[in-house]
Amino acid sequence: MSIQLHNTLTGKKEPFQPIDENRVTMYLCGPTVYNYAHIGNARPAVVFDVLNRLLRLSYPNVIFARNITDIDDKINNYAKETGRTIKSISSEYAKAYNNDLKSLNVQMPDVEPYATHHLGEMIAMIQTLIEKGHAYEAEGHVLFNVNSYDDYGKLSKRNLDDLQAGARIEVASYKKNPGDFVLWKPSDDTLPGWNSPWGRGRPGWHIECSAMAAKHLGKTIDIHCGGKDLVFPHHENEVAQSCCANDTQNFANYWVHNGFITMSDQKMSKSLGNIALIKDVVAENNGEVVRWLLLSAHYRQSVDFSQASLEQAQKTLNRIYTTLRDNQHIEAQADAAIDIELLAALKDDLNTPMAFARINALAKQLANAETDQDKANIKGCLMASAELLGIFHMPVDEWFAQEQDVDDELKQKVEQLIIDRKQARADKDWERSDAIRDEIDALGVILEDAKDGTRWSLK
Repeated sequence: MSIQLHNTLTGKKEPFQPIDENRVTMYLCGPTVYNYAHIGNARPAVVFDVLNRLLRLSYPNVIFARNITDIDDKINNYAKETGRTIKSISSEYAKAYNNDLKSLNVQMPDVEPYATHHLGEMIAMIQTLIEKGHAYEAEGHVLFNVNSYDDYGKLSKRNLDDLQAGARIEVASYKKNPGDFVLWKPSDDTLPGWNSPWGRGRPGWHIECSAMAAKHLGKTIDIHCGGKDLVFPHHENEVAQSCCANDTQNFANYWVHNGFITMSDQKMSKSLGNIALIKDVVAENNGEVVRWLLLSAHYRQSVDFSQASLEQAQKTLNRIYTTLRDNQHIEAQADAAIDIELLAALKDDLNTPMAFARINALAKQLANAETDQDKANIKGCLMASAELLGIFHMPVDEWFAQEQDVDDELKQKVEQLIIDRKQARADKDWERSDAIRDEIDALGVILEDAKDGTRWSLK
């Protein structure tokens, strides 16, 4: 079965056919590094990490690029507020971003281009657009002329006339059309800038991704990923300037966009003040719990991020890790195949909910298997399948060790109550045994009676 992807460009699910099966290219819009990344930034990184892993199963050479936007007015404003240089700010938060993603078991991209390292490519692309009549200079700015590109609006399914008629902000006097967007803008002495044929200035946001993708992946790439909030104007503008500069029909053949994260049924946004930073979330929850939650809904749908959903993910993982702990003595079959149904689910437009259903089913099969050989086969399949999803990479002892991060007083009390309960059961004092269990339950502790003794964990 070939990989099927929902293509925003065509509005339907299509079989993936790369331009070159020996060189598959994928680009993901990365962060603007002026602050710590929030959990909304984590979702595309986690979702398309799974796609990256899936592609590498089918193709011998995948080049995955995820950029760092380190030229942006948000960074400039933060530099003014703090008195810091843009380089120190972007370096700090780019490093923090990658550390955050590491905690979510997201693999590093093959290429991580920084905007500041590609000014030459951006200037060259802008010059090409001017020469071909798709861009013009006005009052120190260079702007893309949207009327010069007949397919403008094709990706986002927006009509150019409607866009221009519906413009709500005051249109700059130097624009030929309200929808024309900036490729280059001037910088005064208080702003970072680079020399160009149009004077000292800096690039617009959209041209950065086009130039970096062309340099590292090619004029037409296979897959471009990102959040659906980027479809317009960012991705639409990327398409226009890339196709016009490179004389190509498509900038990317497949456009794949993930849905939003909601908190209390509201879209997470800075304006609502409901932003959760990745670093804060993983400080309170294991990164694998967060990853499970982010993949629990289909990537094109919204995912609810709440304490309740985190706790549910924790319980699910605890249950499966318990099965793995019960079978630590079983050596997983080497080179085991990935579960066929799970692989089919992921190839069907990254159906992670169905893939998780198969993970749960395999864990149940492992728990119920009667022979060590059956257990070895199932465990091998489970772990190979989990690797494709980026889960169960922690040793089970380490998983449960972090689960028992409680104060010594509570730990000593629970351990003593377990001893007392064991004695009560040995004495067949069932009333006393039940009373102790109720006391343990009141402490927020879950007991699990196993062959090798009684285990406990916090609720």
